[in-house]
Amino acid sequence: MFVTEIDDGGRYPELWSLAKQDPHNASVFWWLFAGVGLAGFYPPLIFLGIGAMTDFGPMLSNPKTLLLGAAAQFGIFASLIGAVGLGFTLPEAASIGIIGGADGPTAIFTCSQLAPELLGAVALAAYSYMAMVPIIQPPIIRLLTTKAERRIRMSERKPVSSRVRVVFPIVGFLLTALLAPGGLPLLGMLFFGNLLRESLVTERLANTARTAFVDIVTILLGVTVGAKTSAESFLTMQTISIFILGLCAFAVATATGVVFAKTMNRLSRDPINPMIGAAGVSAVPMSARVVHTLGMKEDPQNFLLMHAMGPNVAGVIGSAVAAGVLLSRLAGG
Repeated sequence: MFVTEIDDGGRYPELWSLAKQDPHNASVFWWLFAGVGLAGFYPPLIFLGIGAMTDFGPMLSNPKTLLLGAAAQFGIFASLIGAVGLGFTLPEAASIGIIGGADGPTAIFTCSQLAPELLGAVALAAYSYMAMVPIIQPPIIRLLTTKAERRIRMSERKPVSSRVRVVFPIVGFLLTALLAPGGLPLLGMLFFGNLLRESLVTERLANTARTAFVDIVTILLGVTVGAKTSAESFLTMQTISIFILGLCAFAVATATGVVFAKTMNRLSRDPINPMIGAAGVSAVPMSARVVHTLGMKEDPQNFLLMHAMGPNVAGVIGSAVAAGVLLSRLAGG
């Protein structure tokens, strides 16, 4: 009865129409699966929790790390081109390419809007590569850097004031709305969650968002994505192609971040350890920990974790912006 009283229209009129035609479609399970379907509200809710647990201080203390987060997104568009070359449609190719950002919720949100038939394969590939960060990234980093470069020590940055921390999510939200409105469901929630954290007056809400709330939504997301994936549609050559393309996207993103950091190092007076460029993918905090571990192996006194967290959190923003651009261009097209 509740659903049938909701007015038609809005962003998802199909949901309301379907619920009105058959009241059973408004059951609890129907709404659970709607979170990864047409409505796709699980990823934005997860981004709320991510924003509440993310400290943008390392990025704000060294703003040029934003460029490293942007450079690492090149893998998304390189993989998109490769997928089109293999015969995928442009929306399908965009859904596959977003895997290169190593951001599971962003990949799921983009795929649910552009190519829902690929959701199972894309979701599994995205989260598989996030878990394989310690395996995939180190060989690429070692291949593209010298021992001397891996031993570079970076200077400590000044702490960021609380005023800057509060202003940043507000400005970030406004810029997203103006420049990449397609990414607003993700970045808007990310910045809102971060504002809950940094305002210091909503600590209870921020603590709930980054703990129990995000855990519950993540469980629901995993269960519903898994339940929507059948063996008949999953164990195919198309799925294998998606895995390979996703691997290439992630590898290219890692390599691009490292190469761009090396370029910045030549142009900057302040030395940059090029390994932190690999943390430009949004696998938070795994990529930053990989970079820190590699740095410790070369020099036990070289602490790169906080320096790597700058491009790492910038990568979260970068991948969501890339998804917003793709959605703005392709959704409904």
